Amino acid sequence: MGAKPFFFSVAVPEGNHAVTVRFGDALKPSTTTVKAELRRLMLENVPAAAGAMVTRTFIVNTRTPRIDCGNGIAAGAVDLKAPRETVQEAWNWDGRLTLEVHGPVRTIEIRPAHVSTLFLLGDSTVCDQPGEPYASWGQMLPRFFKPTVAVANHGESGETYRDSLARRRLDKIVSIIRPGDTVLMQFGHNDQKQIAQGNGGPFTTYKTEIRTHVEAIRARGGIPVIVSPMERRAFEPNGKVVGSLADYAQAAAQSARELRTPFIDLNAMSRPFYEALGPEQSKAAFAQPAPGKIDNTHHNNYGSYELAKAVVAGLRSAGITVAEHVVDGFAFDPARPDPVAAFKVPASPRYDNERPLGDESNR
Repeated sequence: MGAKPFFFSVAVPEGNHAVTVRFGDALKPSTTTVKAELRRLMLENVPAAAGAMVTRTFIVNTRTPRIDCGNGIAAGAVDLKAPRETVQEAWNWDGRLTLEVHGPVRTIEIRPAHVSTLFLLGDSTVCDQPGEPYASWGQMLPRFFKPTVAVANHGESGETYRDSLARRRLDKIVSIIRPGDTVLMQFGHNDQKQIAQGNGGPFTTYKTEIRTHVEAIRARGGIPVIVSPMERRAFEPNGKVVGSLADYAQAAAQSARELRTPFIDLNAMSRPFYEALGPEQSKAAFAQPAPGKIDNTHHNNYGSYELAKAVVAGLRSAGITVAEHVVDGFAFDPARPDPVAAFKVPASPRYDNERPLGDESNR
């Protein structure tokens, strides 16, 4: 294979798939990075000596919008957003497994994988963003797990817990979830708009909708995990982060206590992360769709990578079973993030400077 990144795609049934990649250059040392579907990071800069062949296996989840009758859920389909999910994000729903490969690959083998699933529900800071410079922690999460668990990202831009119900995203997950599977749920950025529209708030409808999700997942033997929304990039004069999502973080924490549900306080972890970088350098963690323009809500590859590590650390701290599948040697302290200059994950060739849907605050 050549030096430029290339794409590989094959039709597969919906579900989890073990992908085994053999790679290496016959004449010189190489590194290989592999992303799946919409830029989900699977392998990160894996080295191979000249003439050596290295083998790695990872798990890719694929899906279609169809909802089959199962687990007490009526048949139907996820209400996809057109044209975003039917065009820009079509690879997430097309019944194919697509790989984006950076590096010399010799062979690719795909087989069914009978592993547990870590489902994700959330907004634009969680979902698979289709192109640079935007990214989410959900896209980076697979890189931190062994090939013994699948990450299935059902998040979508501009959405809330209410949208998850209305568009049947929760129904899709509940129809296929198996006992012991885990569901991470992080909303809040767009839920704030419900207050402005007079349609509820963090301590009323937001908590009620969280309860609906938790009860539906538990009824099928799944493990619901509530994640508080990370902060936006905004600083007080003293260098501390402005708590623009404090009410939603507090409501999420209250719900977790009341429902006796595992909780990851990503809001609390995002603040020391941003503060460690500072008002100026923290720009390097957020998307820059045009020169001199910073999106203070949505992250780039580096920012999403660090927030994914925070989520993994939260899974461990909460003692959630899926954390047993985290890669060896993992460690993270949000107050001591990886240096920006040390981040070397190659950018994807697909570029889309269209801002993710929702959350018009603090661009």
